[in-house]
Amino acid sequence: MLGLTMCLTLTSILVAAQQKTRPSTVLSTIFPKGQKAPATNFTGNAWVTQLIQPDSAFNIPVGSVTFEPGARTYWHSHPGGQALLATGGTGYYQEKGRPIQILQAGDTVKCPPNIPHWHGASPDAGFTQIAITPNTETGRVIWLQEVTEQEYRQK
Repeated sequence: MLGLTMCLTLTSILVAAQQKTRPSTVLSTIFPKGQKAPATNFTGNAWVTQLIQPDSAFNIPVGSVTFEPGARTYWHSHPGGQALLATGGTGYYQEKGRPIQILQAGDTVKCPPNIPHWHGASPDAGFTQIAITPNTETGRVIWLQEVTEQEYRQK
């Protein structure tokens, strides 16, 4: 019996390790997908769920964004900055003039105030993130132009 238990435990560990290294195009998320993101600010299919609505006592909106493979935001900036918490899949983040960063579950990013950037999924895997936007009294987001295919594929 001990041998069977040990064999099942090792099999579970190996399967979990294999799944962690293989990108997935289907994401499971603990939050609902939410509303489809507007095509005026996103390329491809993405969904946004507002997890915490800002109010007078707690003025810090928090949302979950789920991107299909290849989906991404347009270039944009946040007057008060933004924090991203990668929760699943494989994502990209890029600040204007810097190389693309690859994001995996557990990675975090601080988007500095007023710095144009974009984020989204890799071409082959979906991506889910939590977006936290502090200092909203200075403004939430300034949308800019679309991320071109050339910019997106420049890794």
